[in-house]
Amino acid sequence: MSSAVSSVANGGISFWYADDGLPAPREPLAGDASADVVIVGGGYTGLWTAYYLKKAEPFLRITVLEQKFCGYGASGRNGGWLYNGIAGRDRYARLHGHESAVRLQRAMNETVAEVVRVTEEEGIDADVHAGGVLEVAYTPAQLARLKAFHEHELSYGEKDRELYGARETAGRIRVRGAVGSSWTPHGARLHPVKLVKGLAAAVEALGVTIHEGTPVTEIRPKHAVTPYGTVRAPYVLRCTEGFTASLKGQRRTWLPMNSSMIATEPLTGAQWAEIGWEGRETLGDMAHAYMYAQRTADGRIALGGRGVPYRFGSRTDNDGRTQPATVEALHEILVRFFPSLAGVRVTHAWSGVLGVPRDWCATVTLDRSTGLGWAGGYVGSGVATTNLAARTLRDLVRQDSGQAGASDLTALPWVNHRVRKWEPEPMRWLGVHGMYATYRTADRRELTAHSAESSRLARFADRVAGRH
Repeated sequence: MSSAVSSVANGGISFWYADDGLPAPREPLAGDASADVVIVGGGYTGLWTAYYLKKAEPFLRITVLEQKFCGYGASGRNGGWLYNGIAGRDRYARLHGHESAVRLQRAMNETVAEVVRVTEEEGIDADVHAGGVLEVAYTPAQLARLKAFHEHELSYGEKDRELYGARETAGRIRVRGAVGSSWTPHGARLHPVKLVKGLAAAVEALGVTIHEGTPVTEIRPKHAVTPYGTVRAPYVLRCTEGFTASLKGQRRTWLPMNSSMIATEPLTGAQWAEIGWEGRETLGDMAHAYMYAQRTADGRIALGGRGVPYRFGSRTDNDGRTQPATVEALHEILVRFFPSLAGVRVTHAWSGVLGVPRDWCATVTLDRSTGLGWAGGYVGSGVATTNLAARTLRDLVRQDSGQAGASDLTALPWVNHRVRKWEPEPMRWLGVHGMYATYRTADRRELTAHSAESSRLARFADRVAGRH
């Protein structure tokens, strides 16, 4: 193990909690109860849904049930990328027509601004910096994919996206070997835990009841069952993302995919001057096993990517602990991007799970015959997508209960999309691990191939995974 990662604080939920502190615990459910709407899951999806529903219909009795504490899952462990990407857009274009997918993309572009607006309105200081998203290429194959990606985004109406060559990219950030980049203004850096804490407080201030330490073991029409009692409500909304597999009957619904992160010690002024990154864009690349990073408000680099992608049987971790080999691999990415930081110490490492549907499409659904609803399957793009999902769930509930009619959001193509289940074990374990091993091999080959053609291995993995 290199000296740079020898004394890392591993686990402890995430660096974000180490930085901002764990929340004071809220009371668990005290027994059987009733509500107008019960929301299962106290992450971004559940809290945003409670927020928008209560704002729209203040008379509603809304209860949020959270197994640990609000933000324990992906909402408190993610990379702080508030951006306009949404899983499944291309598939929705094929299923419903290009213009329908353009409307979905436009809604995502607007969602980034909506989250920023609410944080300002509610006085939530989440270290938001609207610097956009910069995605870089550093091999010929990546550059070819970058240019194709850029043109593809323009075709969905993103006319304010910009394409940069090597010189312009270096003017923004000096990534070793970068030959090009694509930038969109529809993105911002934020502190995930400060957002989730502020959102939970805003929801409670509106009169929503939140019970923590209350795991829901089963969801059925008009019932959310917990060890402490059952909450009965006409609407039961499942907002559990990567933890969905723990619910009765949901083992193969969404696969809990792991993503891992590291955070460095704060960099010096001289080190930042060497790197650039003055715009504080969120940073990604065009590798098949991609990375994502941000420059934090206190001057660190928080960087993530895939480690051990999936645990057998759809198991999830308890505290975010990350394998040492994964910490080393992420540090290698950091040094590959910024060689001058080879001696910078990694202070924190953690992992979390994200929800992956079999067709890699995010969805929002309300079954009007049962009152059961759900949203998720964000495939790692949830910081913004959760907000759009919540506003859509709000509109679906209001429409179903007669409080409002159909809206532009309820007509978006991801509404009521049905996804087939994942394969049983051991097929899904073998498939996911094989897929990411193939992607990593493809990336290594492209680093030395000096070819503009993407690796055939990656294209094969995409087909097997059902990503395209």
